[in-house]
Amino acid sequence: MHTYTPLDQEIKHLCHRYQARLLIIDEQTVTIAVTDDAMPALLTALKFSSNRRIVVERWSQARLEQAFHPIPQVAESDAAFSVTPTTEPTDEETSVIHYINQTLAQAFQRRASDIHFEPMADNYRVRMRIDGVLHICSSPPGDWAARLTARLKIMGQLDIAERRLPQDGQFSFALNTQSHSLRIATLPVLEGEKVVLRVLQTYQQMLTLDSLGLSPMAYTCLTQALQQPQGMILVTGPTGSGKTVTLYSAICWLNESQRNICSVEDPVEIPLPGINQTALNLKAELDFSRILRALLRQDPDVVMIGEIRDSETAEIAVKAAQTGHLVLSTLHTNSAIETLTRLGHLGIPGYLLAGALTLLIVQRLVRRLCPHCKTPASPPLTFPDKLWPAPVPHWEAQGCEHCVKGYYGRTALYELLPLTPALRHALSRGASMQDLVVLANETGYDTLFMSALQRVSQGETSAAEMYRVIGASPHSH
Repeated sequence: MHTYTPLDQEIKHLCHRYQARLLIIDEQTVTIAVTDDAMPALLTALKFSSNRRIVVERWSQARLEQAFHPIPQVAESDAAFSVTPTTEPTDEETSVIHYINQTLAQAFQRRASDIHFEPMADNYRVRMRIDGVLHICSSPPGDWAARLTARLKIMGQLDIAERRLPQDGQFSFALNTQSHSLRIATLPVLEGEKVVLRVLQTYQQMLTLDSLGLSPMAYTCLTQALQQPQGMILVTGPTGSGKTVTLYSAICWLNESQRNICSVEDPVEIPLPGINQTALNLKAELDFSRILRALLRQDPDVVMIGEIRDSETAEIAVKAAQTGHLVLSTLHTNSAIETLTRLGHLGIPGYLLAGALTLLIVQRLVRRLCPHCKTPASPPLTFPDKLWPAPVPHWEAQGCEHCVKGYYGRTALYELLPLTPALRHALSRGASMQDLVVLANETGYDTLFMSALQRVSQGETSAAEMYRVIGASPHSH
């Protein structure tokens, strides 16, 4: 049990004055619970008096009141951890809370997108996804599994007693003065329950077309498509390839007071001022197609659809693109031509696609080489002349204190396919995939492979990373 020093008592009184609850105080951090955003005055006072990092948890009003005015009760031994908000935490519970707080702080510091808590047969594994790749972190004792899961469920306001069914939720976690939103998802596995936290990008990152890394030719092609009064622009690629950022950047470029821009998303990932954003609500039977029909009655100029998942959404989107609306959306396909065949499988005939589609964008994300430790590699890479006529210089990842195993951050690779008159005509007459590939190659735009080779030759990424992301096959579209 924790014994309070005079400094602890001072901090406890400070928290009480601001209707906050002191959870933990240790050598590095002070952890408190509040109902809303922690007041700057409280954070300033706590940092000044404690000289420690301040970690803030958000509790519901009812839970905070229960903590201040506990109802006497007998805890079941099995559920002892779940009722501890009414008492001071035990040493082991303090350690669990401290471990989670430290792990989250490390995740934010290292720019992790996901944190995996995984019970294994003989240990407990914690991993973070940084720049698209999972890395193992320091693990807690294996016998903490149940307490860690319970603690994470409490933070996400999930049902602690439910261990047989998957659950998901969302919560906020503040570190010093910055608040982070996280999505929590649990899943029963062989050795217990796995918990994955997804860090939601609530901060306003650079959402401009200039910062996407498009070549001058590709940038001109995209802006010309965005200036059309109607038509459909599709961004394609696997999960986690940066499609949403590309769409949001295009929307921000279009965002002017004379345009009515509406979006349907699952969920709304980044709130954008001036855009009418609607989130899916499947419990209320509000799916993409239903919201989309309602949006088209809202006099929109531009419609953004988070993802085309079914034939109904595809049909409404194509019709909207033909009737005076600019439609932007995403599809999970691996190449531009595959996108055309996928839409065909969703029941959209070629002649309708030919009239609606304006531009197809294929993209991937590759990790950037750390500028502090990358080293030149030899010999240079060579490819057939029609792909790349000269030897390609390249660099290798090493690893230093500035980066994660030789890489820091990511950059996007793009392949653009504008619908030329020849391609439209071929689509209308139901041309074969081979014919479409030949016509696509005639547009003169860089393929993903060529885009990647340019980044490799400039020292932005490594050949190993290029092959990891787009495979070893240097084929076109």
